[in-house]
Amino acid sequence: MLRKTYNWVIGWSETPYGIWALFALAFAESSCFPFPPDVLLIALSVGQPIAAFQFALVCSLGSVLGGLAGYAIGYFAFATIGQTILNLYDPHQAVFEQIKGLYNTWGFWGVLIAAITPIPYKVFTIASGVFKFNLFQFILASILGRSFRFFLVGGLIFWGGESLKDWIEKYFDWLAWGFLAVLVLGFVVLKVIGHG
Repeated sequence: MLRKTYNWVIGWSETPYGIWALFALAFAESSCFPFPPDVLLIALSVGQPIAAFQFALVCSLGSVLGGLAGYAIGYFAFATIGQTILNLYDPHQAVFEQIKGLYNTWGFWGVLIAAITPIPYKVFTIASGVFKFNLFQFILASILGRSFRFFLVGGLIFWGGESLKDWIEKYFDWLAWGFLAVLVLGFVVLKVIGHG
């Protein structure tokens, strides 16, 4: 099933819609959607290594704009939309309260770390709006963190070229399971922080 999904996703790189799908996924993942855009970014970049940086830029832009949407949800609509989204990840609000403590301690760096790591970024974007975190610092942290993450992926594929493409395709099943494990680890870390 993973191989079929991979083949379907990489097929987007041969259509004019792949880059738009990447933008939409990156946008949604930063504010409400649980599936990370990295998988599509990798698939598109593997399909066209020469365009890997272009894909990384589109992914970063979509993610930052989606982060602003998450911030707006937290700032203007937490009682309705924001609360519903956060209940999917933190039904007892333990993590949400812990994030408030992290902001008081780490501020800018807390958002930057969340932007890079597999910890669900949407929780931090919505919480940033709720706590009225400095908007300029939020945008800066999002640009730096998300760009670092996605350009790192794009750069590895760009410089790896065809040899990396062959390697990814050969070991894709293992990589997919590894990526899923990292994603699950991010949710576990979020829960541990909430109970710490």
